[in-house]
Amino acid sequence: MLNQLSPRPGARHRRKRVGRGPGTGKGKTSGTGVKGQGTRSGQKIKPWFEGGQMPLFQRIPKKGFQNRFRAENEIVNLGDLAIFGENARVDAAALVDRGLIRGSGKSVKVLGDGEPPKGLRLAVDKVSSAARAKIEASGGSVEIAS
Repeated sequence: MLNQLSPRPGARHRRKRVGRGPGTGKGKTSGTGVKGQGTRSGQKIKPWFEGGQMPLFQRIPKKGFQNRFRAENEIVNLGDLAIFGENARVDAAALVDRGLIRGSGKSVKVLGDGEPPKGLRLAVDKVSSAARAKIEASGGSVEIAS
């Protein structure tokens, strides 16, 4: 069955044979024009080459500093944890389920903005000192899960 399959008529075109005389429409210079870098065989010009002019990426000013070793965190505030209710256990998976973080694999940090629910048991990578104090004051506990 598979050996009988073939493309529909007109779906495949013949390769254009260049340099085969003036009657073909692609004779003599074979469609490359007259003289210049583009007519030579071999190495092609890269799309970003600007003919020797100072390239764009060198003309624009460089600004700032990108730290390759910067630690990025997924941020959650205590006020956002109110949706879990009292005596809830909250970890990274629970935060992803509720849509509070993206779950991109970055470490999760809880900051102290807002009021936590009572008896909250929190297991995340990082907790600010203000958030830890508020959770423990409301009868909860903090566990650093790494």
